[in-house]
Amino acid sequence: MDRELQYRRKTPEELLLSVSRLHRGRFKIWIGAMTGTGKTYRMLGEGQTLKQQGIDVVICAVSTLRRPETVAQLADLERVPSIRWEKDGVEQKDLNMDLLLERNPELVLVDGLAHRNRPGARFPTRLDDIKHLLNNGIGVMTTVNVYELEGANILAQRLTGIVADEILPADTLELADEVQLVDVPPETMLQRLEDGIIGDFSDPALFARGNLGVLRELTLRLVAEDVNDTLEKHRERLGLIGPSGASERILVLTQYHWNGSIHLRRGQQIAKRLNGDLLAVTFVKPSMPLTKVQSAFKKSLTKLASKLGADFQELRLRSRRRMPADLLRYSLKKGVTRIVLGHSKQNRWEELLYGSITLGLLRGKVNMDLFFIADRAEHEGERIMPARREERNAGAGFRRLSEEEVEKRIVAIRRGRLRVYIGAAPGVGKTYRMLKEGNALRAKGIDVVVGLLESHGRQETAQQLGNLPVIPRQQVEYRGTKLEEMDTDAIIARNPEVVLVDELAHTNIPGSLNKKRYEDVFRILDAGITVMTTVNVQHLESLNDAVEQLTGVRVRETVPDWVLQQAEEVELIDVTPQILQQRMRQGKIYGKEKVEQALGAFFKIGNLIALRELALREIADNVDERLEAWDRKSALRGPLRRQEVIFVCVTASDHALRLVRRGFRIAHRLKAAWHVVHSDDGSPDPSGMKARSLEALRTMTERLGGLFEVITVPEGSRVADTLLAHARNLKATQFIIGQSGNHSRGKGQLLLRLRRDDVARRLLHNARHIDLLIVRED
Repeated sequence: MDRELQYRRKTPEELLLSVSRLHRGRFKIWIGAMTGTGKTYRMLGEGQTLKQQGIDVVICAVSTLRRPETVAQLADLERVPSIRWEKDGVEQKDLNMDLLLERNPELVLVDGLAHRNRPGARFPTRLDDIKHLLNNGIGVMTTVNVYELEGANILAQRLTGIVADEILPADTLELADEVQLVDVPPETMLQRLEDGIIGDFSDPALFARGNLGVLRELTLRLVAEDVNDTLEKHRERLGLIGPSGASERILVLTQYHWNGSIHLRRGQQIAKRLNGDLLAVTFVKPSMPLTKVQSAFKKSLTKLASKLGADFQELRLRSRRRMPADLLRYSLKKGVTRIVLGHSKQNRWEELLYGSITLGLLRGKVNMDLFFIADRAEHEGERIMPARREERNAGAGFRRLSEEEVEKRIVAIRRGRLRVYIGAAPGVGKTYRMLKEGNALRAKGIDVVVGLLESHGRQETAQQLGNLPVIPRQQVEYRGTKLEEMDTDAIIARNPEVVLVDELAHTNIPGSLNKKRYEDVFRILDAGITVMTTVNVQHLESLNDAVEQLTGVRVRETVPDWVLQQAEEVELIDVTPQILQQRMRQGKIYGKEKVEQALGAFFKIGNLIALRELALREIADNVDERLEAWDRKSALRGPLRRQEVIFVCVTASDHALRLVRRGFRIAHRLKAAWHVVHSDDGSPDPSGMKARSLEALRTMTERLGGLFEVITVPEGSRVADTLLAHARNLKATQFIIGQSGNHSRGKGQLLLRLRRDDVARRLLHNARHIDLLIVRED
């Protein structure tokens, strides 16, 4: 924490708030996509844990729906009788406020936050009851479904047709000290329904597979927004400004002109695909009244901004030359990650004479991307991403498959299923959850074995192993030392139905058949064996740079993003940062000797909040990809409107891998073909450093599913012109190039920066028909 903040005197309002919080009970909400996800089960489990720690816990108005696992969780928890009454022939339970206040426990567990009390009750809703308990110093844990929250209920109804009986205010989650997600994949929900665990429901829309996916994505995104608010408040307390790196925030520079709405709509499409907030600004001179035409454009633009959910602001125009600095200052204050604006139509002389917004932004020493919208009006008319959706052939289902297609289908049928448990950080409970599921499957008569388990000395995890058989590890000698690795051959020879494999991102000992554990896992899958495995979000290859920006730690062990896409089920294990730090202090994650070091480094509260948000958003994106794969037009990010081809230009520099990862993420979200191109000017490479850099770039690109090329720049030609000609041949719709901040030192670095700046400027002048994204490298 900043020393200034440590010694700053609190305002009277802050003092009053701090004092009131001392007397207020703690409030935690468990949220899920719908009933049956296991919210009550998880709430009762935590209640049992707290009781064992000496906390006075009671339950009231908890509905187990006679689910055996949930009933078992009740154990010896003290029950305060609820008030029972009937509504439309269905029994209801109200909190007995008099008894609870008289009993005065430290914590009450209660189900169904979205509940309306009986007529004549002290308070009209359960939320009002809970607020009264909190104000009397009694802590509360409760449960809620996403479609019961105001705002989310409208989206849920529009996309799924599901209508909630009662709706909670939009700010309900903000009242909670903790909000914890219980994430369950649709496949698991359908299996629970089939097994009779959930029970019968009159609304069949709840269990339509597509609807389950929509509600799940809605929940993930809602919790991610709540976490983002927490992260921003934490950063504000530390005096940090600028983007955190956990989420996107898009700022559109627009004007009261005919293309203002085009730019704003394009910005909105970018924000939707990146799941980011949308802001818009325009510069005006307060002393100069708007013309009649400008006033009309202002009215329509303001209306459009409101419709698109954009935060629209007017900024004072001091002068054209000061506009870039003012825009960057505002962007930094708002935590903007990308500025979107139109291509400039100025020539070089006009830029020198009048000043250039574009060049001013390029010279700014701020770490945010610049996105220049293509001007295709002359060639294609007004451009708002025209739809080019491929029409389905109604008779396609009757076409006879080729022998090659039949063989591919057979291989897919024989292949094992992949299930991934993912978390924001070590210690969230991925391995514990995987072992629990393995034991549940074994109890049903399924042959389950443990292929590799890393308990890290965690007692709870080791106890969860139960009676699961463990395949012995393979002994490998490396540099005179015997080390252990997963014995893939032994697993395939044993041929179980399901194998549990921990730590998917692990790098095998040099000399092993495969370099990475995920490659071993795919060998097992190809043998027809289902695999359950664990991974942390920081190990996803394309998030490597974001994780370093968030935590200051460069993660060395990664898995390609396509591995997650290959999984039939991906389940997020969500734990709040407070609980994770508590587990750390109790020695449940690392040994006691490492606790203080971890809490002061990777496990700092700010890091954990940011990683949690990153995990929530990443799994929400994964859910959205699956919805789009099912041809759902109601995916939350909206349908794609244009076929894209991404063209990434790289140098043989240290930052080029970051540019490749960025290109992949953009291409993946746009379902676009993508090419990574290096322009070779024929300069000598006596040390072989350039060759090694290019090989690393090729490996990374192909690993992430892109195409890598090295093109030669003809003698006497400019790099930008050669790249542009190649992009035209590939029918590229978006250029991505790197732009260094002005911090490079040394003659070689300076020449490299000047060369790249020249390429950026020439593309801005000569490629106005193509979208251009300039990615900052600092």
